[in-house]
Amino acid sequence: MNRVEEESLKTVKIFYFQRSMKSIFQYIRRYLSETDKRILITVSIFTAVLVFINYTMGLDTAIRKNNSFPVKLICWYAVFLVAFAIPYLLTHLFKPFVYPGKKRFLFFLLIAPLIFAVKISLDIPFYFSDNLNWNNYWDHIIYWHFLLLIVAVILFIFWKSFDNNQPFYGIKTTMIDWKPYLLMLLIMLPLIAAASTQPDFLSDYPKLNAIAGIENEPGLRWWHKLVFEFSYGTDFIGIELFFRGFLVLAFIKWFGKDAILPMACFYCTIHFGKPLGECISSYFGGIILGVVVYHTQSIIGGLIVHLGIAWMMELGGYIGNTFIK
Repeated sequence: MNRVEEESLKTVKIFYFQRSMKSIFQYIRRYLSETDKRILITVSIFTAVLVFINYTMGLDTAIRKNNSFPVKLICWYAVFLVAFAIPYLLTHLFKPFVYPGKKRFLFFLLIAPLIFAVKISLDIPFYFSDNLNWNNYWDHIIYWHFLLLIVAVILFIFWKSFDNNQPFYGIKTTMIDWKPYLLMLLIMLPLIAAASTQPDFLSDYPKLNAIAGIENEPGLRWWHKLVFEFSYGTDFIGIELFFRGFLVLAFIKWFGKDAILPMACFYCTIHFGKPLGECISSYFGGIILGVVVYHTQSIIGGLIVHLGIAWMMELGGYIGNTFIK
């Protein structure tokens, strides 16, 4: 290939990259211009109130601390139902209309928070070792895969029963341009690097230390860390399938793009207990990923971004705790 051909190929690549990025920015700009600003502002304020209540009253800590499965299930269901249903109520107040399938919508509205409340409350201990830390480690390995299986099976039943006229809630790889998602990860890199110097971040990442607590256990090998990180990543598959796949693609037949904000509010509440900045950013990140899924009908790009950010945060936690903390 001569120099002229190389320059031409480079120009073509830049053109398609700029066009693909432009399409995503157009999605976001179009969403912001077409969305009722009263709904956007009201739901955002409501989400901020929920965040304020949690971080001033320690709501998530009170639910998680020494409570049985039924108590946690009821409490989390109440939180998630409020976070999911109130934005729909606000949307309906500003844009009242009669839509088909009202009973089915109400069923989906009530059952969706329950699915995730079960996921977050369920704690089935598996015993692999007399060492508590190693047992906790293997327990999480099995637990994340088990939860993904439960969520996927439940959503598959819903899809097969009600929505099989579309791919399985966004599991579609055709006609996807990967470059914009890789750029999103590149943009997040310096932000995560900055966060990796903060004590609250380093106390929560990497999850191998914060959750499993085996960082000082004898016998810990590199492949233990690799298995843990892979298993940790499976949790994000379930999250993307549920929030962007189910809560957007199953609800747009009733509310169109107005299904994005309730999903983002709900998504924000599952970050209660995370560093405040991460919780707040999850709301806006949920909106952006919801907009992309709404237009592409695929969760794969968002999954790449979500997994990439999660693993970069893990890497930042390893590096930060080694050289900074």
